[in-house]
Amino acid sequence: MSILRLDAVRREIGDFVILDSVAGSIARGERIGLVGPNGAGKTTLLRIIGGRDDPDRGRVHIAQGIRVGMLGQESNRDTAFATAPTVLRAVRSGATEVERLELELARLESAGPAAVAGPEYARIRDRFDHLDGYHLDQRVEEILSGLGVAKADWERPPTQLSGGEQTRVALARLLVDDPDLLLLDEPTNHLDLAALEWLEAYLARRDGAVLVASHDRAFLDAVVTRIWELRDRRLKPFRGAYSAYLVQREAADARERKDAETSTEQIARERELIQRYRSHRKYAKMHEHERRLEALEATRTEAPRAQARMALPGQALLGGAAARSGDIAVTLEDVVVGFPRSETTPDGTPILRIGRLDASRGERVGVVGPNGAGKTTLLRTVAGVLSPLEGFVRLGANVTPGYLAQIRDAPIPGSTVLDAILAAGRIETTAARSYLARFLFRGEDVLKPVAELSGGERSRLELALMGVTPANLLLLDEPTNHLDIPAREALESFLRASGSTMLIVSHDRRLLESVCQRLWVVDPGLDGKAGLVAPFDGSYREWRQAVADGWTVAQELERRRPDRARGAAGTGGGTATQRGRPAGVPTGTAADRATRPAPASGKRPAPLSKDAYRRQIGKVEEDMTRLGVRKSQLELALGDRRVQSNFVELRRLTSELADVDGALAQAEEAWLALSERAPR
Repeated sequence: MSILRLDAVRREIGDFVILDSVAGSIARGERIGLVGPNGAGKTTLLRIIGGRDDPDRGRVHIAQGIRVGMLGQESNRDTAFATAPTVLRAVRSGATEVERLELELARLESAGPAAVAGPEYARIRDRFDHLDGYHLDQRVEEILSGLGVAKADWERPPTQLSGGEQTRVALARLLVDDPDLLLLDEPTNHLDLAALEWLEAYLARRDGAVLVASHDRAFLDAVVTRIWELRDRRLKPFRGAYSAYLVQREAADARERKDAETSTEQIARERELIQRYRSHRKYAKMHEHERRLEALEATRTEAPRAQARMALPGQALLGGAAARSGDIAVTLEDVVVGFPRSETTPDGTPILRIGRLDASRGERVGVVGPNGAGKTTLLRTVAGVLSPLEGFVRLGANVTPGYLAQIRDAPIPGSTVLDAILAAGRIETTAARSYLARFLFRGEDVLKPVAELSGGERSRLELALMGVTPANLLLLDEPTNHLDIPAREALESFLRASGSTMLIVSHDRRLLESVCQRLWVVDPGLDGKAGLVAPFDGSYREWRQAVADGWTVAQELERRRPDRARGAAGTGGGTATQRGRPAGVPTGTAADRATRPAPASGKRPAPLSKDAYRRQIGKVEEDMTRLGVRKSQLELALGDRRVQSNFVELRRLTSELADVDGALAQAEEAWLALSERAPR
């Protein structure tokens, strides 16, 4: 049964059409992901469904008695939210019906035993029980804790929190309200990894319907069961989660391109026949084919328009490629990072204590941990923006850092996008325009005032500015913030292909999994003590599995302590296949078993004997062949229309394909590592 239906909804701003003839329906309990590039109209559609804007044409039909709640960009400016004395009161006030029933029950109880024994009291109490009113305070605390709102902030006024914290509290208030249809616009912004996983589990077990606009692909895969794609002002539904949608969309685009090609050929053929019959004065036949041509043109299939995609250049705008750095790009040893010394804190404010961390040339390291743990402070210290309170940060020979800050201390120079690039160096206007086009600033877009850029446009400009001069150490703080999915995928492709060393602070799990070879895990300090950082020699997925098996930062540092005492470089750089895996991370294929730890010196490892090399390389190649065959089988199966119409089978095959892709990449990495140890 549909609880909401869109009927030919159209929205215009001036002469620009944002939504055109949008139709769709939401059933009770459905979880739908709304996707599309920035500017496609996702927020506009959510606001229309939520009743905050009216369509210019068409209608939104909502079933009687259905409550709709929306988390928008202005949710923290709601009067009840902003005027609440504490965070707890602000969140509790989201349960408006429960609080109203509480007052009614209290009124009747104060009226005496006769009122309590009456039918009105029984009716109100039944409704109160149905809404689980007696556990409201418990639910409020559970949701605040799950979303990562610190308990110390619960008694503070909401207006004293940061913008990101206010957004989390506004989301908590909406979840407490628990409407029949929940509309969420980028709910994962400002959430750390633990809060993301909690929200995914909460939404997946919730009975009410959800329509969520998000660029977080892992979140969409974990939560939704259908996708609505906004493209070319129209809405197109797809079955399954985001990964299944990608496969279906590619197949649908291929069919549309083929249909468009066939349609064009048919139209050309009819025109040719019309000309032939006209020249032979066979007017009856000519008119017959004119009618056919008219029908074909009326039903003509247009090929899907290619989406403009960001294409990051392989070389810097000035200076070309970066120089090759030394073997060790970054080293931190016995370092304390924190806020600088001041009159009130003459010794500074320690945030993190680091025994030893390093990153080798070309390594891609993800920096992960809760919000407020000190990840940005650590990156700013490596970048030289902050000085360490103790110890030294050493950059290797020929290391040139490039730093992408999450929040800039200084405004971007120049009044327009083009001015910002021209101010970064001696660049000709033509070259600057061509360079900006790779970041989707084309035509008049380069003359946009910097102050009026959207979040996504500003993020693209920040990336463009970082690429003006060559850098072989990329320090990236939340690089996917405000980027849509195509831009995120373009950034990931660039980072995977780059030979630069990277330190990446991010909550984007797909970015961490697809780009980063290992992690620096930040554990926040408690009771005023500085936090700790431990390296994890494996991928993001392996780390999450290790955490589930009991891995902690403290245990990892204790495990590595003997290595440091012996002078080994156990806390240093190296991928999972170069440095071995920590305890608790399972191994599976021959690719896992084929590799051995690389020597700490960074020199080429000792060669294997002919028999050992033949045996190990044979096992890895056997794995690669087997995985390659299975990958081809899965891709073929996913193209089958019967599979595409079976959601359960489609999701199973899509999940298996992702696992096979990961195992194949691991096998290829192991093969490369073994080739370094071939007999001489």
